[in-house]
Amino acid sequence: MNALKNYLLVFCLLVGFQVFAQKPNLDVPYVPTKQAVVDAMLDLAGVKAGDIHYDLGCGDGRIAISAAKRGATSTGVDLDPERIKEANENAKEAGVTDKVNFIQGNLFDFDFSKADVLTLYLLPQVNLKLRPKILEELKPGTRIVSHAFDMGDWEPEKTITVDGSTIFLWTVPNR
Repeated sequence: MNALKNYLLVFCLLVGFQVFAQKPNLDVPYVPTKQAVVDAMLDLAGVKAGDIHYDLGCGDGRIAISAAKRGATSTGVDLDPERIKEANENAKEAGVTDKVNFIQGNLFDFDFSKADVLTLYLLPQVNLKLRPKILEELKPGTRIVSHAFDMGDWEPEKTITVDGSTIFLWTVPNR
């Protein structure tokens, strides 16, 4: 009986490790943003029809979908294939598949240089690592909005609190 228990334990551990090994190495845990915060982020950035919007670490797609509903062309990027699948399902349900696109990929390797607006809900160390790419690749005037986390010593132009969440706004300066 002990041999069977040991066998089952080893089997379960091996299966668990195999499932774990197949998951991408995520820098940021998935935590959905409340819709009131999403709306405030997009309001703060002034998202409007015709804007090109990118949401880095898009999760279930709610920010990109909300931007698309405002008339922006929106792209969400996430490393987690489950989140991308969920985001595509949510876009279909919202009727915005013609205005939004979700891509599984690493945001550090992704070209978001055409953005008019960039939204983030990442972690402080990820924002700091991303900041040089933002400042080098985005055109001056691009609006950056982050939920909860700042960009170190890059002072935001505006900071607001909505529903207990802090939201930061920056604009990419002239070079």
